[in-house]
Amino acid sequence: MHPNLKKLSAAGMLVTLGIIFGDIGTSPLYTFQVLLKEGGQVNPALVLGAISCVFWTLTLQTTFKYIFITLQADNKGEGGIFSLYALVRRYGKWMAIPAIIGAGTLLADGIITPPISVTSAIEGLNLVPALSKIIVPGNTLILCIVITIIVLLFFFQQFGTKVIGASFGPIMLCWFCMIALLGLIQVLHYPEIFKALNPYYGARLLMDHPHGFWLLGAVFLCTTGAEALYSDLGHCGRKNIQISWIFVKTALVLNYLGQGAWVLMQSPQKDFNGINPFFEIVPHLFLIPVVIIATMATIIASQALISGSFTLISEAVSMNFWPKVTIKYPTNIRGQIYIPSINWLLCIGCIAVSLYFRTSENMTAAYGFSITIAMLMTTILMYYFMRYVKRWPLWLVIIIVSVFAVVELSFFVANSVKIVKRLFFLVFEVGLIFTMFVWFKARKITNRFLKFVELEDQVAMLKALSEDRSIAKYCTHLIYLTKANNSKQIEQKVLYSIFSRNPKRADVYWFVHIERTDEPYTMEFMVEELSDDKIIRIEFRLGFRIHPRINVLFRKVVQEMVANKEIDITSKYDSLNKFNLAADFRFVIMEKFLSYENEFSLKDGFILRSYFAIKRLAQSDTKAFGLDTSETVIEKIPLVVYPAENIHLKRIYRPVG
Repeated sequence: MHPNLKKLSAAGMLVTLGIIFGDIGTSPLYTFQVLLKEGGQVNPALVLGAISCVFWTLTLQTTFKYIFITLQADNKGEGGIFSLYALVRRYGKWMAIPAIIGAGTLLADGIITPPISVTSAIEGLNLVPALSKIIVPGNTLILCIVITIIVLLFFFQQFGTKVIGASFGPIMLCWFCMIALLGLIQVLHYPEIFKALNPYYGARLLMDHPHGFWLLGAVFLCTTGAEALYSDLGHCGRKNIQISWIFVKTALVLNYLGQGAWVLMQSPQKDFNGINPFFEIVPHLFLIPVVIIATMATIIASQALISGSFTLISEAVSMNFWPKVTIKYPTNIRGQIYIPSINWLLCIGCIAVSLYFRTSENMTAAYGFSITIAMLMTTILMYYFMRYVKRWPLWLVIIIVSVFAVVELSFFVANSVKIVKRLFFLVFEVGLIFTMFVWFKARKITNRFLKFVELEDQVAMLKALSEDRSIAKYCTHLIYLTKANNSKQIEQKVLYSIFSRNPKRADVYWFVHIERTDEPYTMEFMVEELSDDKIIRIEFRLGFRIHPRINVLFRKVVQEMVANKEIDITSKYDSLNKFNLAADFRFVIMEKFLSYENEFSLKDGFILRSYFAIKRLAQSDTKAFGLDTSETVIEKIPLVVYPAENIHLKRIYRPVG
C-alpha cells in the first residue's frame, strides 16, 4: 500500500472502502433475514426492535469501540490483536493468553465468512422467475457455483491482488451507494420506520419477546466485521477509516431501515419463511445486476479476510506464536504476503463449510460465536492500553471497559447456543489455539535453559583455533545465529559446536542476532567487531511484519562493510587470491531435538512433546531464515531441559579366580 493512501484523501477513502469494510458491508445480505426467522411471528414490535438493536449495536460496538477507541491503539500505524499485544505485553506476562485466544478464534470463525457471503449473494438469483426452479437454496448447482468461486479466489492468491485490487474500491463504492438507494426508496414509502432508531424499541424487544435476549445472537451478525476492521488499520490509516465509516454506516442503516419498511408494508398474514428482505426490496428488473454486484462485494469481503489471515499468521510467526511457515511476496506492494499452507487450509475449511451447511441460513446459525470471544480478548488488552499506554483516568477506563464487557458478554451468552451447531469447527478452532499456546509455552521453557557465556573469555581460544594450521580449515567465514541479546555473550552450545564438535577453523567468525521490535516495519542493523577482522557480531533490528531473510540481509551488510573498507572478503587461498575471487561463507544452523535424558513433569512433558511433534510439520530454520541450502550446514543438538538426576548406579567387580 502506498504510504500516501494512509493520509486522509479521496483516494485513501476509496481504497478503504475496498479493503476495510467488505465483511461488515455485506452483512445486510443475511442479518435481517435471520432476525425475522428467529423472531417467530413477524409484527411491528419485532421489526422495530430488531432494527433498533442493529442500529445501536453498530453504534456502540463498531462506532464507539472500534472506530473511536480501538483504532487509537495503532502500533506505528498498524493494527490487529498482535499489534495491540506488542504495545501492552510489558505490563504482564499473561497478556499472551488473550492475544492467542483472540487470534485463534478470529482466524477460526473466518473460514465461514467467504461461504456465507458468497452463498447469500448467489441465492438471490432464486427470485428471478426464469431461474426460480433452477436456483434453489442448498441444491447442487448453488454449491458448485459457490465452491468454484471459492477455489478460484484462493487459487489467485499466489499471484497477489495488485491488478484486481485497484477495482475493489470502486466496486464497494457502487455496492454501498446501491444498498443505500434500495433502502431509501423503501423508507420514503414508509417513513415511520425511523422510529426504529429509538433505543426504546430495542429494549422492549429484549424484555418482552419470549426469546428476546437470544435474538442478540442474530443481531450480532451485523457487526461481525468490526474486529477485522481493526486488523486492517495499517493498510489505510485511521483517518480514512473513521471518515469512510460515516458513509458506510449511513448506507448500512438506510438498507436495514428499508428492509424493515418493506416488511411492515406487507400483509400481516404473509409468511416470511425462506424470504430474504434484502433481495425483495430490489426491483425485479435490476435483480440480476444487483446479484452480480453483491457477488463481487462478497468476493472482496472474502479477499480482505484472507489477506488479514496471512498478516495474522505472519505476525504470529515473528512473535513466536506459530511454527515457521513458508511466506512468499507475490508483488512489490509493502505488506502483501502469501502463505501457501494457510491459504489451502482456509480453502479446504471454506469448502467443508459449504458442503456441511449448504445454505446461508444454516451457516448463520453457527456464525459469530468465536468473534464474540475475539472481541472480549481485545477488550482485555484495550484495558491495559487505555490505562498504561494512554494513561487515561482509572474511572474513565473502568466505565468504557464495563460498557464493552456488558455488551460483549451479552452477545457471548446469546451466541453460546450456537456451540451445538458449530461442533464442526471445534477441531479447527481448538487446533489453532492449541498450536499457538504450545509453541509459545515451549519456547519459553527451552529459552529458560539456554546457557550463555562471556564471549570475551573465548576470544583467545577462537584466535588460536583460527591460526592452528594442524586443523583443516572448515571455511573462510563461519556464521552462527545467536539468541544472545547481550553482545558480550554467546550460547554455550555455539562454542561447543565450534570447539568440540569437529573443531571448525575459520578466518572470521560471525555471530548474527535478530531482535524483533514492537514496531511493524523496522529494518536496522548494527555491526560490532569484537576482535579486528576475526570476530564480528551483527545485530538486525526487524519489525514484527518483516520476514527475516537473513541471507539477503547479511549479504547487504557485508557489501556495505566492503565498500567502507571495514573488511576484505577476497579469498585467502593463494591460488584464488591472485584472481580476486570472493571468499566462501558458511552458515551453521543448530536444530534441537528432545533428548531421552529428560525427566519431565506431566505438564511440561506434554507441552514439549507436542512442540517437537508440531515442529516436524513446520518449515525448517534454513528456509525460515532465507538461507541458501548450499551455504548452510545443519547440526542436530539434543535438548536437555530436565536432566535425569538421582541415578544410583552401583559398580560391582567380577570375583577373582
